[in-house]
Amino acid sequence: MACEIAVGGRQLPMSAQSVQRAVRHVLEREDRRATLSVTFLGRDRMRRLNQQYKGQNSPTDVLAFSLPDPAGSLVGDIYVCHWVASREADSREIPVEEEIIRLVVHGTLHVLGYDHPEGDERTASDMWQRQESYVRALR
Repeated sequence: MACEIAVGGRQLPMSAQSVQRAVRHVLEREDRRATLSVTFLGRDRMRRLNQQYKGQNSPTDVLAFSLPDPAGSLVGDIYVCHWVASREADSREIPVEEEIIRLVVHGTLHVLGYDHPEGDERTASDMWQRQESYVRALR
C-alpha cells in the first residue's frame, strides 16, 4: 500500500511513527492510497482555522480537508488540536494518546470521503462505527 504521510507541528504530543501507523491502518483497511499531512496545532491557531473554514469562533478537536489533485490521487490535510484533545480525554477519563489516535483516524476518514451527522446520531453513524473499530485495533 503506497502512501505518503507527513507529521508536523510545534509540539508533537506523540511520536510521528504512532500517528503514521494510525493513518496507514485506516488506509490499508479501506484499501485506499493517499498523500496526507497531519499537523498538530495549539488552541489559538485551531480557533482561527475553525473560524475561517467552519465559521465557529472556538477551537475544535480536528479539521480535515481533501484537496483536489489533477492527477486523480487523493491528497489531504488533517489538523489536530492537542489542547482540545487533552480536555476531551480528561472528561472521558481516557489516555490523551487514545483520543489523539481517535482524532487522526477521524480526520483520515473525512479525507477519504466519510461524513457523519451532528448531534446524538453522530455516534450511531457508519463513520463513527468504523472509527471506533480502528481505534480499538490500534490500542
